[in-house]
Amino acid sequence: MADIIQLLPDHVANQIAAGEVVQRPASVVKELLENAIDAGATVIKLIIKEAGKTLIQVIDNGKGMSGTDARLSFERHATSKIRNAEDLFQLHTKGFRGEALASIAAIAHVELKTKQEHDDVGTAIVIEGSKVTSQDVVVTPTGTAIAVKNLFFNIPARRNFLKSNTVELRHIIDEFHRVALAHPNISFSLYNNGSESFNVPVSNYRQRIVNLFGAKTNEKLVPVEEDTEVLKISGFVGKPEFAKKTRGEQYFFVNNRFIKSAYLNHAILSAFEGLLKSGTHPSYFLNLWVDPQTIDINIHPTKTEIKFDDEHTLYAILRSATKHSLGQFNIAPVLDFERDATLDTPYDLKSTSTEVPKIEVDRSFNPFEIATPSQPTGGSRGTSSASYTKAPSTDHWDSLYVGLESKGTMSQTDFSEVTFESEDTVSTLFDETDTSEATSSTYQLHNKYIISAIKSGMLVIDQHRAHQRILYEDFLRDITVKEGVSQQLLFPLELHFSQQELDIVKQLQQDLEHTGFVFSNLTDTSLEITGVPVMVPESEISIILEQLVSDVQNEVPDANFSATDLLAKSMAKSLAIKTGQSLQKDEQEHIVNKLFACKEPNVSPANRVTFITVGVDELDKKFI
Repeated sequence: MADIIQLLPDHVANQIAAGEVVQRPASVVKELLENAIDAGATVIKLIIKEAGKTLIQVIDNGKGMSGTDARLSFERHATSKIRNAEDLFQLHTKGFRGEALASIAAIAHVELKTKQEHDDVGTAIVIEGSKVTSQDVVVTPTGTAIAVKNLFFNIPARRNFLKSNTVELRHIIDEFHRVALAHPNISFSLYNNGSESFNVPVSNYRQRIVNLFGAKTNEKLVPVEEDTEVLKISGFVGKPEFAKKTRGEQYFFVNNRFIKSAYLNHAILSAFEGLLKSGTHPSYFLNLWVDPQTIDINIHPTKTEIKFDDEHTLYAILRSATKHSLGQFNIAPVLDFERDATLDTPYDLKSTSTEVPKIEVDRSFNPFEIATPSQPTGGSRGTSSASYTKAPSTDHWDSLYVGLESKGTMSQTDFSEVTFESEDTVSTLFDETDTSEATSSTYQLHNKYIISAIKSGMLVIDQHRAHQRILYEDFLRDITVKEGVSQQLLFPLELHFSQQELDIVKQLQQDLEHTGFVFSNLTDTSLEITGVPVMVPESEISIILEQLVSDVQNEVPDANFSATDLLAKSMAKSLAIKTGQSLQKDEQEHIVNKLFACKEPNVSPANRVTFITVGVDELDKKFI
């Protein structure tokens, strides 16, 4: 029988490796930025077109490569970072496995220009699908400029799995944020389709956060500092009142490398225990330094997951350091056993001397002595003494009525002539007799479901999903017909967002105005709202817009999900009554009636069932 096991060709092996290293354009951005940092660059420029599908270019002023190194860098497992297996546990660089450039070159068109400082000319290499098409000598600045074009050109199936440009751009910006936050000593800039999106200069860590996430972020930060033999922590956490519905601004960096750790994230949440509203997540930007020998960063292809030797100790230190910072800056409530300043002596009375109150006792006072009205008791008190009168004798009680007949003030009255003023009867629109309990056909179960009786049995309606469907169709009609009713705010409301979030709001501004929003001013960092839809409370405006921006960034507004549809879904999800909210009888009946007046009452906007029916036959079977 012939042998059936064979070695894979290099180009096939490279494509398989590319499937692990490069999932989307953001993966290429991450690898190229990290290579630029390892090259010692101080200025890095990132240029993308069409969310990286057409072009991803990284230009740096690092030390560059020689002609031989430039050609060898595209070979599999070619790296300058490690020499033997033991070096894997003493890593101080970003990339180390030598797979990135080889994997990228296998699935894209790559152009590389590089020059070292002491060389007069540099090297230019062009690769298409792992094949080197040209290698020339060129004049180029010191450093490296690498351009990745037409990603997945030879694997169309992988290209079809990419999301919309909006979603892919968000992933690229996320990677840009992670690299820029980890290295505030490097200047970064990002250009998207010819326009500058970011330009962050060299700065301290706090200013780097502000440059990336907006000027308003500065007031939200609480510093966290801790230095132990096991772990060193520095960075910032966000104040609880600025917690968001999404997990966007959560960054852990271990030895200047971004990681994801649900375990360490739980340590932060436990430090915020009792300070966060339900359903919100705190922001944090924390740098952790540990001994490289105590971590293993090679357990995942993207190197975003790290294995620690002693996670429990790190958890305890991180939790206590965060909790200490929140208490130190009066963010968290603490027990205070010091004196209460409100009990201090008033300022005007501090110089006056205190006098001991004197108590005078009238020792001659006899409470059982019967005195006349004109005879005062307690003569020692002078004019301030009280007078005690003789109690009337009950022996001659009939003397109390003597002379009443002569006064004539209490003459006989004929009560038959008494008339009473009648109250005006006001007609009411509804019968005030409370018969709702007897005649109502709805009942709320556990503040979550609405039970309604029907001929064949009963309906069980999910109140949250049903209200979502109602609001969704209302908003969709308002946007389409452009007849959204707006209510003016007494004072304009100013909200602050990052530049990318404001770009999304600007794209949806026209549709938002059709629902009832009125914008008076939009800048690069804030927006001003003077009117909102009638059913939207002012306190919910910022939450609605944050949720809307998050939905646009995470969902796919392609042919099946237009921007209008996405806007209506997001607003309905934010404004729908929540599970656990108690409803009056008329509110329950309103939801039932409005639901079955919808075009698609069976499912919510997210295609989840809104109600079920339980027949009498099914109930009868339960009692057999």
